[in-house]
Amino acid sequence: MKTSRFKPLQLASVFALTLLALPLLAQSSGAPNQGSPGKTSPGKSKSDKHAAAQPIPVRYLQGTVHGFLVLKSGDGKVVATGDSIQTVRGDQVTSHTTFTFKDGSVDDETTVFSQRGAFHLITDHHIQKGSFFPHPSDVLIDTRSGQVTAHSTGKDGKEEVKTDHLTLPVDLANGMVPLVAEHIKENIKSGVASETTVPMLVLAPKPRLIKLLISPQGEESFDIVGSPRKAIHYQIKIEIGGIEGMVAPFVGKAPPNIELWIIGGQAPTFVKEQGPIYQDGPVMTIELASPVWPEATKPESPKPAS
Repeated sequence: MKTSRFKPLQLASVFALTLLALPLLAQSSGAPNQGSPGKTSPGKSKSDKHAAAQPIPVRYLQGTVHGFLVLKSGDGKVVATGDSIQTVRGDQVTSHTTFTFKDGSVDDETTVFSQRGAFHLITDHHIQKGSFFPHPSDVLIDTRSGQVTAHSTGKDGKEEVKTDHLTLPVDLANGMVPLVAEHIKENIKSGVASETTVPMLVLAPKPRLIKLLISPQGEESFDIVGSPRKAIHYQIKIEIGGIEGMVAPFVGKAPPNIELWIIGGQAPTFVKEQGPIYQDGPVMTIELASPVWPEATKPESPKPAS
């Protein structure tokens, strides 16, 4: 297993900014809970077999890092700036990403996971609030207890809290999709395009498992201040499954694919992601941001001696 002490940006929670817009996708008042296989007990239900996936082995250990992000609209205008802070304690990693919008809205997510052998999600807490979001949300997933807690605002303006208990797979990708892409073992140059499947929990409106199909699309060129570089382009297809998944494309409710770009090499890292950040929202772009310094005041030239 390779170790990278400096990780430019893990961005575990950045992609969940897009994918946690899924709680409102596949709307169906009769959508069942998807929990543990076998017997169904109160608060728990049978698992969705299609969501079975393979654990993602740790190839590059995560480290402590503070990165800067920018969220842009389709026309290139900046709508929010973000910070992604990651800390490590033992084999447990905490990633906290916050976007602050120009209208005062906030997207805040904290993802905690372990990196012993394979990545395992522990908790994911994602909050979207403010006028930018048509449906503000506050969702906490705890894989240890199997508890999913969702805070929302009802039609009467009062806060509603719903709690479900399920047997959750520890390899859930909530809050960790870019990280998964960074650790996919593939060989783009030889033309081998393997597809990786990971499970994700969404609300539709009750908790259920879906799967993400992540496949490399090849390398694309870009530059950094004139220096040519290449990034691997990944496409993520969201597979809802069940009757809802079969019907969605015919009624215009199929979720769009998400596009993700990762730099490979000794320390793979996120560079760009495109997709909506809430249901029926426009496609937006998340990119790394660089500090911009104010122009220094030029010192006055010394006056010639008289």
